[in-house]
Amino acid sequence: MPITNTPFTKQQLLPQEEKLEVGRQKSELFIGIPKENSHQERRICLTPDAVNSLTFHGHRVMIETGAGESSSYTDKEYSDAGAEVTCDTKKVFGCPMILKVEPATTAEIEMMNPKTILISAIQIKTRKKCYFEALSKKKITALAFEYIKDEDGSYPAVKSLSEIAGTASVLIAAELMITNEFGKGLLFGNITGVPPTDVVILGAGTVGEFAAKTAIGLGATVKVFDNSITKLRRLQNNLNQRIFTSTIQPKALLKALRRCDVAIGAMRGIERCPVIVTETMVEHMKKGAVIVDVSIDTGGCFETSEVTTHEKPTFIKSNVLHYCVPNIPSRYSKTASLSISNIISPYLLQIADDGGIETAIRFDTGLKNGVYMYHGILTSSAIGDWFNLPNNDINLIVF
Repeated sequence: MPITNTPFTKQQLLPQEEKLEVGRQKSELFIGIPKENSHQERRICLTPDAVNSLTFHGHRVMIETGAGESSSYTDKEYSDAGAEVTCDTKKVFGCPMILKVEPATTAEIEMMNPKTILISAIQIKTRKKCYFEALSKKKITALAFEYIKDEDGSYPAVKSLSEIAGTASVLIAAELMITNEFGKGLLFGNITGVPPTDVVILGAGTVGEFAAKTAIGLGATVKVFDNSITKLRRLQNNLNQRIFTSTIQPKALLKALRRCDVAIGAMRGIERCPVIVTETMVEHMKKGAVIVDVSIDTGGCFETSEVTTHEKPTFIKSNVLHYCVPNIPSRYSKTASLSISNIISPYLLQIADDGGIETAIRFDTGLKNGVYMYHGILTSSAIGDWFNLPNNDINLIVF
């Protein structure tokens, strides 16, 4: 057999794994952004700047008329950024990829084409079994942005929105303290010769940390309670100063609540937030004191808490003013939209650069963690157990 002198090419010499890397081709995204239909939801997934970045890279974005109005973004801003603006809702839901803040309704899922990619929050406590069955029927691939993990193993969307909720809880309390109907007419802070505002925070997570930072910045005296010594120690380190911290002991907590002007609930639970403050404890609080229960999203950590709305956010119980609105970040819709957009838009560009969602989740375990439905197959064991639905490990499907 004659020997040829044909030289090997670089591609032939590459190992198989590297050949796959070289072979990856970019894909063009076609993203639909419908208007949120929940009266409590005012945010939008992408800002005009994020849309401009996507269209600059050759992707298409279609947005429903008025989708950004509640976040102070006009249709013209999106149009100038390169988006296609339409009043046809069905046309938007017909796009291959849908971005929403709130989970899609069953009626919205009906408008989607088979094998659509849906990226939104999931809010599992508000879902019903029919939601997942509708996604499965359409063979939809669905990602929950609150489940997406960062390189350090944290949840960037949850952390960012928790920062907003923590900061907002103190600002809301400051407003309520001066309200004419029932407020004490107090300025939140520390004025020379005047006792500082006394704040009790339940929970030393991200919400509690940012509530403490904001309250301390305004000059308040802060006490933080949590049963995790690790969280309390981390909080102290992040604040760069020593504050009163304690595990949750009824006697110490009651003493702090009797003296405080503001109590902020920032506890979390696996299924439901634990009730830390009983009705009897609330009855011992000062007349005109303010409770802001950020934990109301998962049931609330005050026994007296009841869900309220942005339109009617407060009620009085035991002479204490309660603020129990779920989804506090939606109150600050533009800030929250910027935050969500900053998290989602890099992932969208990554999905395109990797050649599609299948390749992207194969190479990014953090993004894969956000997938709970893959081509109509439920891939979350937690959801499967909660709703008694069959599920598969995504690592056995995508590898």
